[in-house]
Amino acid sequence: QNEKHRRTKEKSISHNSTQTTIKMKLIIATTLAASAAAFAPSQVAQTSTSLAAFEGEVGVQAPLGLFDPLGLLDDADQERFDRLRYVEVKHGRIAQLAFLGNIITRAGIHLPGNIDKSGDAFDSIPDGWAAINAIPQGGLLQIVAFVGCLELFVMKDVTGTAEFPGDFRNESLDYGWDTFDEETKLVKRGVELNNGRAAMLGILGLMVHEQLGGELPIVGQM
Repeated sequence: QNEKHRRTKEKSISHNSTQTTIKMKLIIATTLAASAAAFAPSQVAQTSTSLAAFEGEVGVQAPLGLFDPLGLLDDADQERFDRLRYVEVKHGRIAQLAFLGNIITRAGIHLPGNIDKSGDAFDSIPDGWAAINAIPQGGLLQIVAFVGCLELFVMKDVTGTAEFPGDFRNESLDYGWDTFDEETKLVKRGVELNNGRAAMLGILGLMVHEQLGGELPIVGQM
């Protein structure tokens, strides 16, 4: 009987200990949740304050305003914003060239002559992604090397005199920029941003439709 009583007592202690552990976990979880809730408003306010600092930047316009669905500007400073804007401008420029090149080649306009010494003409290269496999390996290496040189030595603020992210004039190529007033400069920068954004969506759409097949207005057969 004593042994039975001892086992019963041990089970009771173990049960009580388990119940206590569960209660403690619930209390800790509740406390953490309460703490998180208590700090949530200040975090939201901090993020809102950070975003508000960039509301006056070029490219922030109706109806979206400052559109940052991925939260890339959360707690960002001006240096971080300028870096992201530089990347956006560069990608926009590349996308504009890509979209225009895609439309031109699909319209049947190609460089004259041959692409290699074997006699392969430029107009024998297919459009779109198929061109990657058709261009000779030496040609692809030349393209990569050329783009690398532009990235490392040309398309950058070499002189340190840029007025804004993406200003690659380097005190040589001006095209009358210094003759514009500040309002005109802001308008032109906004136009470039919007055209770049549209081109990024445009070239992505062309790449997708090329895989789907079919025919598109203006572009033609994919």
